[in-house]
Amino acid sequence: MPISPTTARSSSLKHYQRSAWSAGDYTSVAGTTTIASELLAERLDVRPGERVLDAACGSGNATIACARRFAQVTGLDFSATMLEDAQRRMAAERVSARLMEADIEDIPLPDADFDVVLSAFGAMFAPDQKRTAAELLRVCKPGGRIGLASWTAGGSLGGLFDVMSRYIPPTPGTPQPTDWGDPDRLRALFGDGIADFRATRRDFVFRYRSPEHWLEHFKTNFGPTSMVFSVLTPRQATALERDLIDMWRPWNRATDGALVAPVEYLEAILTKKP
Repeated sequence: MPISPTTARSSSLKHYQRSAWSAGDYTSVAGTTTIASELLAERLDVRPGERVLDAACGSGNATIACARRFAQVTGLDFSATMLEDAQRRMAAERVSARLMEADIEDIPLPDADFDVVLSAFGAMFAPDQKRTAAELLRVCKPGGRIGLASWTAGGSLGGLFDVMSRYIPPTPGTPQPTDWGDPDRLRALFGDGIADFRATRRDFVFRYRSPEHWLEHFKTNFGPTSMVFSVLTPRQATALERDLIDMWRPWNRATDGALVAPVEYLEAILTKKP
C-alpha cells in the first residue's frame, strides 16, 4: 500500500523531533522546570498506589514527582536517550517507576488503565494533537484525572518558538505546540470525553547569569534550539542569537545584567467522564 504524503510528513517530523530531543543535554534544561511537575502532581492529588502514566516523560520530572508520592508510575517517551537519563535520575532519587519507549500518539497500553494521566511540556509537541488527546483519554479510567502543563503562546517560551520559526518555518499543516497552552483549544481537543475542566495560567522564573548565558545554555543543551542553529549559515546564526537575546527585554526584571524572567505556562486539570 502506498504511503500517503500526510503519513510520510508525520514520520519525517517525528524522526526530526526524536533527533532534536535526543541532542544536547535536555536534563540540564528540564531541571529548571521541575517545579511545574511537582505542582502538577499536587494539583492532581496523586495518591500512593494509584496507577499513573507520565506521557512524553522526557528525562522524568513528572515521573519522579509522582514516584515520590508512592504511586505506581509508568513513564513513556519515544526517545531512548531521554529514558536513559530518566533511569539515572530515578536511581539518584531512590525512587522507582516503569519506563517504556513508545509513541504518545500510539500508546501500547490497555484502555482505562490509569487513575492519572499527565504530561509536563511533552504532549504539546506531538504532531497529531487530536490523536494525542484521544490516546490520553483512552488510557485514563472513567472518572480519572488528566493533568497537562504546556507553554503558552504569549509567554516567553512561546516567544522563543516564535523567534526560531522565523528562521526555520514550521512544517506546513502542523499545529503549533503552544495550542496546548490555550484553554479553548484544549477543550476542543478533548471534547465530550471530559466531565470537568480547570485551567490556570502559572509561571516560574528562569534565572541565568545573563541573557547571553541563557542563550549559550539553550544552544548547547536544548535539542530543538541546537538543531535550528545547526542548519543556519553563520550570518543567520548571528542574527538569531541577537533576536533571542533581545526577546528577553520585555520579561527580564533584573537590573544587574542577569536574566531573571517569568516563564508562563498553562496548567490544566481535566476529569474524564465516568
